[in-house]
Amino acid sequence: MLEPPVAAFINHLLYGADWAREALKPHAGKSARFEIAPFGFSFTVLADGTIAPAAEGAAAAATFRLTPGLLARIAARDESAWREVEAAGDAELAAVVNRLARELDWDLEEDLSRWFGDVAAHRMAETGRSLKRWGEATLEHLGRTLAEYWTEEAPLIAGAREVREFGHAVDELRDAVARLEARIARLSGERAHGR
Repeated sequence: MLEPPVAAFINHLLYGADWAREALKPHAGKSARFEIAPFGFSFTVLADGTIAPAAEGAAAAATFRLTPGLLARIAARDESAWREVEAAGDAELAAVVNRLARELDWDLEEDLSRWFGDVAAHRMAETGRSLKRWGEATLEHLGRTLAEYWTEEAPLIAGAREVREFGHAVDELRDAVARLEARIARLSGERAHGR
């Protein structure tokens, strides 16, 4: 059962953000269900603005349905991802959950400093940020390289010039067919009138 560790992590974030607990307090006693195929999690808001795994069979005031890919985008802070989440039920609770998901941050460097000290935590966090930047740059470079290969070396994808030329050829063909149809119609009309 994954609810207890997930709830513990979310509560860890909530303890570091008074505003977030204050936003949840008016919803004390309500449950929210998150359906991330093939898993489902339900949490209940407690009076102090933290959460706990919902009791077995507790009715959800709000339900959120999302795919694992959408969850990854949300974790990566893709602002547009939340627009694709299916939310049903209590609109006020859904709005609070949406806000928390967008604005509640994990200060990893602060947590690491408790275990390893400030200097080591800063270096570890900076290494993580550097690796992330390197990974993003590598993926971008790989994407450009593959696009160039597929358009130039082994043309699986048409380049912009080829697409424009194809569109121009299609337009010319359409115009020629229209002229031919008009001529056929004119000749058919002449033949019908005995000319």
